[in-house]
Amino acid sequence: MQWETVIGLEIHAQLATQSKIFSGSATTFGAEPNTQASLVDLGMPGTLPVLNAEAVRMACKFGLAIDAEIADKNVFARKNYFYPDLPKGYQTSQMDHPIVGKGFLDITLEDGTQKRIGITRAHLEEDAGKSLHEDFHGMSGIDLNRAGTPLLEIVSEPDIRSAKEAVAYVKAIHALVRYLGICDGNMAEGSLRCDCNVSVRPKGQTEFGTRAEIKNVNSFRFIEKAINHEVQRQIELIEDGGKVVQETRLYDPNKDETRSMRSKEEANDYRYFPCPDLLPVVIEQRFLDEIRASLPELPVEKRERFQREFGLSAYDADVLAASREMADYFEQVQRTCGDAKLSANWVMGELSSLLNKDNLDIEQSPVSAEQLGGMIQRIKDNTISGKIAKMVFEAMAAGEGSADDIIEKKGLKQVTDSGAIEAMLDEVLAANAEQVEQYRASDEAKRGKMFGFFVGQAMKASKGKANPAQVNQLLKSKLEG
Repeated sequence: MQWETVIGLEIHAQLATQSKIFSGSATTFGAEPNTQASLVDLGMPGTLPVLNAEAVRMACKFGLAIDAEIADKNVFARKNYFYPDLPKGYQTSQMDHPIVGKGFLDITLEDGTQKRIGITRAHLEEDAGKSLHEDFHGMSGIDLNRAGTPLLEIVSEPDIRSAKEAVAYVKAIHALVRYLGICDGNMAEGSLRCDCNVSVRPKGQTEFGTRAEIKNVNSFRFIEKAINHEVQRQIELIEDGGKVVQETRLYDPNKDETRSMRSKEEANDYRYFPCPDLLPVVIEQRFLDEIRASLPELPVEKRERFQREFGLSAYDADVLAASREMADYFEQVQRTCGDAKLSANWVMGELSSLLNKDNLDIEQSPVSAEQLGGMIQRIKDNTISGKIAKMVFEAMAAGEGSADDIIEKKGLKQVTDSGAIEAMLDEVLAANAEQVEQYRASDEAKRGKMFGFFVGQAMKASKGKANPAQVNQLLKSKLEG
């Protein structure tokens, strides 16, 4: 039987506010346990929440970026359940009246095609604390530093049909929230987490299958692996005569498997009701107009501009616009050297390779955009060849100065004097007289292969400094002569 996968994602993005959503406590990552939890976060009697206006602004910013409906009146509700790291006994969230309604996001798939993923809603809520099990024997510790941290929960429509599509969608959300400056996107620190709702159904069937929810997956690689494993588990279960049970599951990356966490009935009774401590939030058009005017150029717009303005391919534009920092770096290189294609090649090639090898973000690059642009200028004006440029780049990465300093200090200037190149070629051909005779006696096919040998000898003799185009031209002339 042919099966179809149906996936819906719930992404929790931690908003980059300085304080929590309902208190003045800090949200800094890595603080000592329970040092960033105020009386409000602890749910002490008599304390009252005060809504963080910046969290509202950031949620509206996201809503405008996905072309969504922004509710002019949204309401906070209490989601009632007991858990040790939820000191109030309820989570303040939004249920019936979320701040952001229906919108969409276009994603680019591996084959270059685009697909539109519907977004059902995005609502504001507070995070819970964290249970710690590793350092306690037979007990759990509770760290409430995260309690009250502002989250934007982004809920997609079940429009995703494969693990790869899911990863493309999460990457698009990740890029968008970072472009907007509303979330740092650090998945390792839990700033962006994903719940994956996965089900399968026979191809052609319109009714959805029973779904399982995989909670709190925090890397692109794990999202793909978790979904693929869960799809396979469900298909094998049904084909063996079993039934998929609606439940919450966890993904174990060490064993590459999902395992049951708790059963989940069709309708959880969280007893939602409007929070009596928080007034409905009224959003005025003037407030939205101000936010709209402050929106940066978004990833899709930047990709289109890179193709239109610089003539880049769709693939190159997609890679360079994937993060705001990468796009800014590329544009600065391009401004410095005036060559978009060469800039794209070096940023996506040598620079990205260096950053990956040393596990650095582009903001930590040891080679600045101005330095790289200056080096590309020297390739363009024939001061250095592409091969020598790689040596110069390595020296810049090692902190040896600008391209001009390194070229001067190491004597790497390219030889473009035709007379000097001709004299050097005469010596090379004289030293390889036998190969010259073989070349001249050969047919075109063999000559093509042998020509590379002479080029290699010439570049070796010049220590890589001879202009390759001139070497090729003059060498061909001498061999044919």
